[in-house]
Amino acid sequence: MTAAETSAAIQKAYEAFQTWQYTTPKERSNALRRWYNLMIEHKEDLAGLITAEMGKPVGDAQGEIMYSAGFLEWYSEEARRVYGDIIPSSVPSKQYLAMKQPVGVTAMITPWNFPSGMLTRKAGAAIAAGCTVICKPAEDTPLSALALCVLAEEAGIPPGVFNIITSSRENTPEVGRLLTEDPRIAKFSFTGSTATGKLLLQQCASTVKRVSMELGGNAPFIVFNSANVEAAVTGAMASKFRCSGQTCVCANRILVQEDIHDAFVEALKKQVVGLKVGDGFAADTTQGPLINVSAVDKVSRLVEDATSKGAKVVVGGKRHERGENFYEPTIMTGVNESMQITQEEIFGPVASVIKFRTEEEALRIANSSRVGLAGYFYSDDVAQIFRVARKLEVGMVGVNEGVTSSVEIPFGGVKESGLGREGSKYGIDEYLEVKYICIGGMKP
Repeated sequence: MTAAETSAAIQKAYEAFQTWQYTTPKERSNALRRWYNLMIEHKEDLAGLITAEMGKPVGDAQGEIMYSAGFLEWYSEEARRVYGDIIPSSVPSKQYLAMKQPVGVTAMITPWNFPSGMLTRKAGAAIAAGCTVICKPAEDTPLSALALCVLAEEAGIPPGVFNIITSSRENTPEVGRLLTEDPRIAKFSFTGSTATGKLLLQQCASTVKRVSMELGGNAPFIVFNSANVEAAVTGAMASKFRCSGQTCVCANRILVQEDIHDAFVEALKKQVVGLKVGDGFAADTTQGPLINVSAVDKVSRLVEDATSKGAKVVVGGKRHERGENFYEPTIMTGVNESMQITQEEIFGPVASVIKFRTEEEALRIANSSRVGLAGYFYSDDVAQIFRVARKLEVGMVGVNEGVTSSVEIPFGGVKESGLGREGSKYGIDEYLEVKYICIGGMKP
């Protein structure tokens, strides 16, 4: 779509907001619940689209659809739980009220790695609040978004309330600028890289939009001496190799304390060599392709930089023979902070292992990043658990757990990993304004 077509979509959403904002919470709740039911009814077809578009193993894609549908179910319930306040007044003749109202038309740009889950996490909250939505999915995965739009229409969500605009890479800059600068749009939400997020924030400043940003991460995964090594390896596998390492909350830097380092690496190796790289539609595939050749080139560059500076490849370490979009599941040891692999999101199936001596050293390394989305650590020391959980400079912490995402939790980061929270009871507040009302002339 062009900028002109995008502008027409914005107008449709703006016009629809004039009536949608006055629907009752129960009406919005019922519409979202119908949409949820349709997603469950068509879950296999929707999962197949994800696998076809970005290569995720079909079992993982089915899990994403359940996760995605869960946000519609959650926000169908939260729509009826938006409360205001009666504020005690210090003046007898005045009554103070605070009420919550939808912010208006909301624009969203969603990523390719979770093309369904990231869309409903944003749109479900906005629609529940009474906002209308314009969403631009990633150029690599438009079909998943369009399929959800069809189901939204079938669920009875009125025309103009939920809109999908697709765009080529060539048109994306002008479409993105319109979504961030058009005054008809009151709120903008983005999931993607920190560099792109900063650019979009600058553009949003021209109209002082409400903004939510879920940006890049560089998640530390710390394994202390007291940890159960077997449990830590299981958690590392789930955190690192899910979606072939292409998630913003993947374990990017695996820090292992020196006393258990060798045992951890050996146990991790046994698991990694058992991963099956292949076609996402094959039942036994655990690792699909990366999203494109450029992604493979990046992973290869990071591995080559690390090995040139002394890191050792334990397993993998090169492009996979299956094709140009595949990379071998890899473990590297001897990694240190001078290597680019510790400074950038890998976004690929590479576990980079750093040996450390003390808790203080691990925290220093973990917190040295300018981003802070997720962090993980394994320990059986209760005092250490509370101490490290407080000191990690991230928005989300997994303690003795490698997978933390759920519809009920507030998803978001600190530092340069973004602004705001998605999911949970807090997610709907991103799409609401608090209006203060003062009623005078009251008789005591």
